[in-house]
Amino acid sequence: MRILIVEDEINVVKIIEKKLHSVGFATFSTRSGQEAVAFAKMYDYDLIILDLNLPDMSGLLVLRDIRDAQVKTPVLVLSGGDSMERMLRCFDLGADDYLKKPFRGDELVARIRAVVLRTNGHASAKLRIGDIEIELETKRVTVAGETMVLTRREYQTLELLVLRKGGIVTKEAFLNHLYGGRDEPDEKIIDVYVCKVRKKIASLSKAGAYIETVWGRGYSMHEPSAIAPSPELSAAA
Repeated sequence: MRILIVEDEINVVKIIEKKLHSVGFATFSTRSGQEAVAFAKMYDYDLIILDLNLPDMSGLLVLRDIRDAQVKTPVLVLSGGDSMERMLRCFDLGADDYLKKPFRGDELVARIRAVVLRTNGHASAKLRIGDIEIELETKRVTVAGETMVLTRREYQTLELLVLRKGGIVTKEAFLNHLYGGRDEPDEKIIDVYVCKVRKKIASLSKAGAYIETVWGRGYSMHEPSAIAPSPELSAAA
């Protein structure tokens, strides 16, 4: 998962980053509310962690501006206060969760997972589609009960597709998710990862095609049914 941290206390950022990196999340941080709004509009994140006390503008205004711009990325608000009025105001403005400081790292991770899963229509930390199951905590993938061995990039590709099943994931979104804007390769690498994931699924599953190529736009994950076989698999056969 890709998390944007909007927090002006450097020590707090370091604590959050250390915990999130330990569970395999990619993080990006800023202490500026204005930058946060710009980043939320420009880049694809799975979740935004937003502190309310920022040096250049209130976190409430950041939240308002993000939602006014129709950015649907879930937002988890951090607050050092215990004002019920402020908490309710956050939810009114479109926050998805609210966590008071100080907090435990394990609780933060649990809340992030819960918000991201809920936002994408999933009910638990186990993602299921057809006979594919992904355990987010262990990153274990099984197909028809058999373990599927994936490289890190292949796993990240499959995880993103399953998290956003039914929607179109663009190649730009894949690159952001896999590389986070750092040393990004040519977008054709996404075709390679998807092709490898397709073949590995097909080697274990009899259910049919899962990943649809949306020409000129990206890829989409569906319950196996009427998706036509992909060209690369047909050629390989």
